[in-house]
Amino acid sequence: MEGMDDDVSLNTDQIRDWRSIMTLIVFILTNINVLFPFHIPILVPRMAWNALVNALSYVRIIPPRNATFPYDADDDNDNGKVKPYVRLNFPMNFVTAPLIADLFLLAILAIGRKEVHDGILGADHISPIDIMAFFITLAYIAISIDASGLIRYLAFKVLQWGGKVGHRLFFFLYSFFFLIGSFIGNDPIVLSGTAFLAYMTRVSSNIVHPRAWIHTQFAVANIASAILVSSNPTNLVLAGAFQIRFINYTANMIVPVVVTAVVLFPFLLYIVFANEALIPYSIEMHELPPEARTKKPVNPNIPHARGPMEEDENSTSNDEQTKVLSLEEIMNPFLDKGGAAFGAVIMAATLITVLVINAVSTGTEAHPVFWVTLPAAFVMFCWDIGFGWFHRAETRQIARRGRLELETAREERALRERDQARFSETNAATENAHTYELKEPLSKSGNAAGTMGGKPMLPSPPAILVSQNTDGATIATSSESESITSQPVPAAENATDKHISNGEKTAKFQNTKLDRTTSVTPSPNLFISSSSGEVGEDGRDSRDLPFTKESGPATLTSLSKNGLRWCRETFPTAAAVILHLPFALVPFAFSMFVLVQALVTKGWIPVFAHGWDHWVKKTGTVGAIGGMGFLSVVLCNFAGTNIGTTILLSRVIQAWQKINIVNQTDISDRTFWATVYSMAIGVNYGAFSTAFSASLAGLLWRDILSRKHIHVQRLEFARVNLPIIAIAMIVGCAVLTGQVYIVRSDKPYNHT
Repeated sequence: MEGMDDDVSLNTDQIRDWRSIMTLIVFILTNINVLFPFHIPILVPRMAWNALVNALSYVRIIPPRNATFPYDADDDNDNGKVKPYVRLNFPMNFVTAPLIADLFLLAILAIGRKEVHDGILGADHISPIDIMAFFITLAYIAISIDASGLIRYLAFKVLQWGGKVGHRLFFFLYSFFFLIGSFIGNDPIVLSGTAFLAYMTRVSSNIVHPRAWIHTQFAVANIASAILVSSNPTNLVLAGAFQIRFINYTANMIVPVVVTAVVLFPFLLYIVFANEALIPYSIEMHELPPEARTKKPVNPNIPHARGPMEEDENSTSNDEQTKVLSLEEIMNPFLDKGGAAFGAVIMAATLITVLVINAVSTGTEAHPVFWVTLPAAFVMFCWDIGFGWFHRAETRQIARRGRLELETAREERALRERDQARFSETNAATENAHTYELKEPLSKSGNAAGTMGGKPMLPSPPAILVSQNTDGATIATSSESESITSQPVPAAENATDKHISNGEKTAKFQNTKLDRTTSVTPSPNLFISSSSGEVGEDGRDSRDLPFTKESGPATLTSLSKNGLRWCRETFPTAAAVILHLPFALVPFAFSMFVLVQALVTKGWIPVFAHGWDHWVKKTGTVGAIGGMGFLSVVLCNFAGTNIGTTILLSRVIQAWQKINIVNQTDISDRTFWATVYSMAIGVNYGAFSTAFSASLAGLLWRDILSRKHIHVQRLEFARVNLPIIAIAMIVGCAVLTGQVYIVRSDKPYNHT
């Protein structure tokens, strides 16, 4: 190949060197770590830890120790004694493990400046920094479209068209996710589609398990991402490595991918998920109340926009109130029409421009594709910032109202739980006293002290009555303490009398500026957890109530929290998009590029290339398609996700080309492109195979489901996906085989 790095030796003798052996071992261990992440406990002497905390507090980076900020680990107490050390857990995952592996190889001089340079700036037509810039900037546009609510709104329309006929709805959603994923990639589909299906299956009374819907959505999103180069970073690596024009890549991939999607659907519906408990013939959905239908949809990007309902919705309970909230999320979706329309236009213009420029490029001049996507992403970012600033008064008011309602609900719940605990203690004490008094002689009246008619007098459960008096002040009265506290409430709020008792909703405070010095608050030694609503005994935690004002001087931590909150309330869309961008992909990809480059310079890639050359010579084109398809799917699970697999296999194929150039042998045009495109199918389809870490989208998919209380285990993920990936790969590779025999010839591949 023209431009092939001649400095890369094909000599395999160097693999006997100890540094070369260590490089291979480190590469294997790193990929195992990515597959099975864990934490390394680090024990820090308490004196050193306290000194560090005090120093950070002194320079006002964190609050002082006596504030509400926790600094100690959960296992500090050992039978009432303070341990002499503090345990910290260092994560070893797909971000840290490859980076530590690179640093270790640098330390033992197994790699040097060349490997780091080639792994970041690029070599052999693979430019990692250009690929990452292109992917991140295009991802901003795609996620911004998702943040506008367009995908969820379109899914709602598809749900309406499908109606209550289970098989028809399954087909409509299948087609919808495939079409959308073809244009904007799999990540936005995973972000919005997964949450949508979690809500939909939750509010259906006869979908016993969401397995069929969520696994189908994940599979079809990754199948669709194989069509366009821009839809997946693996496609960008592959197209760059073999200098494939974007339009040519799509022309060669669209037929196998579309046929795969068409053939896979009946297999999923009638074989893999042929169970009415998974896909019912008729889906019974809970009805949305009339008042919820007319309610204005809430922008989910605004923090605390739904107030206490967010906690109710994310709770593990499956009561009617939770189902109504979930149903409202899918049947009354938020849609920013302006942002959705503008984002769709920007995305279409960007993709068309990239395709045109790539098609007319001669290949002699360097025109990185991010030159197009970076300005487009900047324009989209400016739109999000401008739109947020223009509506800042409304979004800040919604966020402030939600915070106040949420804080009020938590405080009232804590007060109820405290009073219930006191009542239980009083009840238990009274029963114990009654038992003791029965052993004593009764008085002449026949009644022991504290009894009436031989029965103990139990105190009534304390209740709090929240009502509105004539001057518009809310009065809370506790039957236990007989204390009355009041706070002014504007008359325009139309506050109604509400009795707060077990199981009832708390009073709503909308647009109310609560006076914390006079409101009903729990005991000072109680705190409320924002995640679970549990009451603890160690003081109020600023992490659990992020909107409570910290006492004492401002610190870098508090300023950062306030700054982030201000950005999320003022620019909700831009903040949501930036927080969802796959920034973790950048250090992971760079580290994997460096690791693979180390295998190149240490002679391991030529070894793999020689093995591949022998396989192809024995099996021909069909063997090349089947072998590369199998290798790519398997390595997605064991070679650092599908991105790491694409980097590794691209280097192997490049070395295979060079072996034939040196040996003055030819690779047929049919065999070469069959190998390349079978790898493209395998690294895209391999995302839904046996491990979550086969792709970063799989890790995101699992995390979203777990937040919606749908926990997919590793074995279940592999068991469900094995028949799906088997069918998809067989169909895709079979169609590719027929295609290359029709459109390709046996003439030698033109290396130039």
